[in-house]
Amino acid sequence: MDVNSGNMSLHDIAEALRSGGQDLMAHVESVCDLIDAREPDVQALIPEPDRRTRLLADARRLLDQYPDPTKRPALFGVPVGVKDIFHVDGFVTRAGSVLPPELFAGSEASVVTTLKRHGALILGKSVATEFAFSDPGPTCNPHHPAHTPGGSSSGSAAAVAAGYCPLALGTQTIGSIARPASYCGVVGFKSSYGRSPTDGCVPFSHSVDHVGFFVQDVSSIEMVCERLVPDWKAPGDGTMQPAMLKIGVPSGAYLNQAEPEMRTMFDQVLERLAVAGHDIQFFDLFPDWAEMIETHYDLIGAEMAAFHAPWYEDHRERYKPGSRELIERGRRVDAGRVKQAREGQAELRDRVHAQMAEAALDCLLTPSATGPAPEGLEYTGNPRMNLPWSYTGLPTISVPVEVTAKGLPMGVQWVGRYNEDERLVSMLETIG
Repeated sequence: MDVNSGNMSLHDIAEALRSGGQDLMAHVESVCDLIDAREPDVQALIPEPDRRTRLLADARRLLDQYPDPTKRPALFGVPVGVKDIFHVDGFVTRAGSVLPPELFAGSEASVVTTLKRHGALILGKSVATEFAFSDPGPTCNPHHPAHTPGGSSSGSAAAVAAGYCPLALGTQTIGSIARPASYCGVVGFKSSYGRSPTDGCVPFSHSVDHVGFFVQDVSSIEMVCERLVPDWKAPGDGTMQPAMLKIGVPSGAYLNQAEPEMRTMFDQVLERLAVAGHDIQFFDLFPDWAEMIETHYDLIGAEMAAFHAPWYEDHRERYKPGSRELIERGRRVDAGRVKQAREGQAELRDRVHAQMAEAALDCLLTPSATGPAPEGLEYTGNPRMNLPWSYTGLPTISVPVEVTAKGLPMGVQWVGRYNEDERLVSMLETIG
């Protein structure tokens, strides 16, 4: 059995490796061959001098540890990409920066340790924008190298899209999972704020940072969440969904950001859902849209500035322009404004919940990005379709829908209620 990470789900790859239907050593060799062939164009991974030798040694240790297929853990031998703001034992964390990495060194992230405990192989560190903000690394869109893969989880989304691995870790503080998932044509999941551990991760904004991941298909989300999200409820624990959903679509200034190509695709998705019997309702969730954006950037800027304060003055010139600009903005934000911004997160979340309850909505649906991936690698794209859900901490799933005439993917973003991640995943499985 020859398993290709690019066209099989995480569930299928894991089952084949666990059962022995796919030889683990052969799989590692084929993954490394694919990386050798595609990485010069994609550049999703932080360069590693002898990745193949290290992975083969890790795979051999796994086989020695679990010789009996019936006793192998769920993710036995599954290659996993890890965004380069997570600390991983044996790897240097640079967070897309040229600053001395010892400044922000730390213990291995618990989500990484958990993946290892379940048998995953660390494929390597994936490229991130500097400190998970806006200044991009070298990664290209696997579907069209002249276009951005999005950011800040650029390399993780591209690695899954390129077929290097069926699972890669990412983070989101503005739009760093949903947007690159849409641009690269993969599924991106962001849990509710606080549900997935963020320890062992270089902080961006501790009030907004979310951990999530990329996979090839919706059916693989549950398999990862059962292991990475503490207290995840198993299927059947109150997560059964109605056959027909009431779906809210935030309109007004928010939806008006969508470019014509994205809006056409999104309207077609809504029409298909309505024909299938789902109830689609439009309403303006964000009449204070411009103010919310400013509040979010003040908050993340202030918290980023606070984290970098111990070394920023000594290394100011080594920061890239976007990071430096946001830190300088954050240094001007006073404590009262930060307090107001944090209180605003809960207030807006409650308002969204109230409007959803009043209309008896099951979930929300939006475009995953303003359009397909922009041309060029200097700009990772507009994250504002994702910003409200990062600010409010609501769970989201970005799902690819179609590809433009130029070969660029576009997706839609499903949004659930806070801490009802299981219900959101179950709803998407129901829709199919």
